[in-house]
Amino acid sequence: MKVAIVHDWLTTYAGSEKVVEQLLRIYPNADLFSIVDFLDDSQRSFIMNKPVNTTFIQKLPLAKRRYRNYLPLMPIAIEQLDVSTYDLIISSSHAVAKGIITGPDQLHISYVHSPIRYAWDLQHQYFKDANLNTGLKGIIAKIMMHYMRMWDYRTSNGVDYFISNSFFIGKRINKVYGRESTVIYPPVDVSSFSFYIPKEDFYLTASRMVPYKKMDLIVKAFSNMPDKKLIVIGDGPDFNKIKETAASNIELLGYQSFEKLISYMQRAKGFVFAAEEDFGITPVESQACGTPVIAYGKGGALETVKNTKELKTGIFFYKQDVESIKNAVIEFESQSFDYLKIRDHALNFSPDIFKSKFKEFVLEKYNQM
Repeated sequence: MKVAIVHDWLTTYAGSEKVVEQLLRIYPNADLFSIVDFLDDSQRSFIMNKPVNTTFIQKLPLAKRRYRNYLPLMPIAIEQLDVSTYDLIISSSHAVAKGIITGPDQLHISYVHSPIRYAWDLQHQYFKDANLNTGLKGIIAKIMMHYMRMWDYRTSNGVDYFISNSFFIGKRINKVYGRESTVIYPPVDVSSFSFYIPKEDFYLTASRMVPYKKMDLIVKAFSNMPDKKLIVIGDGPDFNKIKETAASNIELLGYQSFEKLISYMQRAKGFVFAAEEDFGITPVESQACGTPVIAYGKGGALETVKNTKELKTGIFFYKQDVESIKNAVIEFESQSFDYLKIRDHALNFSPDIFKSKFKEFVLEKYNQM
């Protein structure tokens, strides 16, 4: 098979890029395509230092820092990438990659991290956070998103098979595109988050400090529980605002190295996670350390954290508010956990399992052509 891998944009090494990394390990001879490629030399090892076929957006003014501003042009851009000579096209898509144009004799499998969030069910939240609810800019943004939805729906017909990164995203794919998908959970580097006991008397949360992560709620909840220590790792635009609400029992450490993050995650008595995520990698990383999770009970966390008679790797709260988090912490402290079982559960999300399931899926569909 001649294989092409299409990714939305290559600007950093985060969750969706870790999927691309494993796809390239399955198909090391694949060619790589993307809207833009602004990876620096120190970041290129995960794509095996491959050259990347990019679009005209790569050369537009200020694209390196503001490539997202060119979202209205991305449907046109992705359609100009020529993959007509490939047998298998794999798109890794959370925006426009699935819109790549393919022919009837080609197999197009799209691994969807999410349909375009800010065009579909999260549009109103996105407009609110970006102050686009009113004014001329708001009107233009709403018109743009209307056409983006029409394009996104139309191009779903060019995908032969959808793979979703969770059942939660599978429901979103069905709602938006009217298509079924197969769930293959994304790879988590569980080997880097090694098992550790004993646990120490503090809780941990770690994330970018942006509104939807709800870090402010976690900090406010623990500020109302002065006898419980909370360590907060991460930076972002909301850092100073959140810091102002933190009581003396809370340490905001800002950005920390990967090694420091692992050390805190291994030693924490519990990891607190308040965001509604499509999948959510950090709760799995925490469990790989043997550390149980206190998670918001919606989205991907319901699939990665278990709270049953047979297996308990954490507990849930079901409202994103301070009282719900406080009550969850109180409930958490009344529970007992088998740390080794928590670790074993996390191993179900390893890169090796991802690669095995993905390769098996592709071979089955390719042989049916």
